[in-house]
Amino acid sequence: MMSKNGEQVSAMARLISSLFCILILTLLPFPISCLSETQNPKSRAAEVAAALFIFGDSFFDSGNNNYINTTTLDQANFWPYGETYFKFPTGRFSDGRLIPDFIAQYAKLPMIPPFLQPGVHQFYYGVNFASAGAGALVETFQGDVINLKTQLKYYNKVVIWLRHKLGNFEAKKRLSRAVYLLSIGSNDYISLFLTNSTILDSYSESDYVGKVISNLTIVIKKIYSRGGRKFGFLNLPPLGCFPGLRVLNTDKNSSCLEKASMLAELHNRALSKLLVKLENQLLGFKYSYYDINSNLKQRMNLPAKFGFKEGKTACCGTGRFRGVFSCGGRRIVKEFQLCENPSEYVFWDSLHLTEKLYKQLADEMWSGSPYSNVVRPHSLKNLFFP
Repeated sequence: MMSKNGEQVSAMARLISSLFCILILTLLPFPISCLSETQNPKSRAAEVAAALFIFGDSFFDSGNNNYINTTTLDQANFWPYGETYFKFPTGRFSDGRLIPDFIAQYAKLPMIPPFLQPGVHQFYYGVNFASAGAGALVETFQGDVINLKTQLKYYNKVVIWLRHKLGNFEAKKRLSRAVYLLSIGSNDYISLFLTNSTILDSYSESDYVGKVISNLTIVIKKIYSRGGRKFGFLNLPPLGCFPGLRVLNTDKNSSCLEKASMLAELHNRALSKLLVKLENQLLGFKYSYYDINSNLKQRMNLPAKFGFKEGKTACCGTGRFRGVFSCGGRRIVKEFQLCENPSEYVFWDSLHLTEKLYKQLADEMWSGSPYSNVVRPHSLKNLFFP
């Protein structure tokens, strides 16, 4: 046991050390930190806010497709994408930020970078694997996108990196505290209509949905086996009511393409059942399920209630509802029109939403909504800050 005099000497030494450090800090022209000998930068990195790992499609892609060999149909690295917030195109399919950008902000994290972005060498806060055009099925837009299976391979590389940097114990703790955000499935169904696919001649609709859900299940369980415990899911939006699919409907009343919306509904029911099942099967599995389908419908049908002027026609594109996917003039069709104020619109282009709309959805995902029970059984806020 240390004597009283010993304690005084030790306290005095610590005080002198602290004063010396403060003196040095005031003299140096650049910042340094005063770490005690027992503090370890690796352990400090492991104790920052829960990381965010992002999987999915163009609703979440922050620029991965900028760095793959693909076509401009699956890229958004040209004007006017990014015009309102970033003031330049980042690869996000919107005029500004996406849902994960807002979720990261609310979780007190930096903006999460795309995995393939050059110079991204550390993953303590998470990383974004999402790829525009990606589906749960490998066959969906195969060769032009980073499918969900490949996104999982990238995640496995990050797990190895964390184990190397933090050690197995700290890495496992970090992976279990992280939140895994997924938006996947839309392209598995949209592609059937955009490519005149005949796959539904070989599968019943329910069997095809079962294939998509089966692939998603495999990925969820793989992430769980690596330590993931907290997941956030979007269900699928009313796909047939997107401007890009609505224009495929030859009816004079310009109604939604009901078959596409029906497939999304089948998927959503199957996804909801799957998550309840996984919660009962997997110890510690917690999830947040956000009903983007009903909430996007509300904004499309009653735009003024949510601060919009236009709920069905896109800000950028051409043709009926500006449903031709020509925004920016770098795709197959070069002609496009651009609205003056994207914040008045629900849809940015024929298949994607405006930053204002994404922020509204992110706010509901984070903490719920006064309008309805839109997120269950946990909000994302509850997953990040239990």
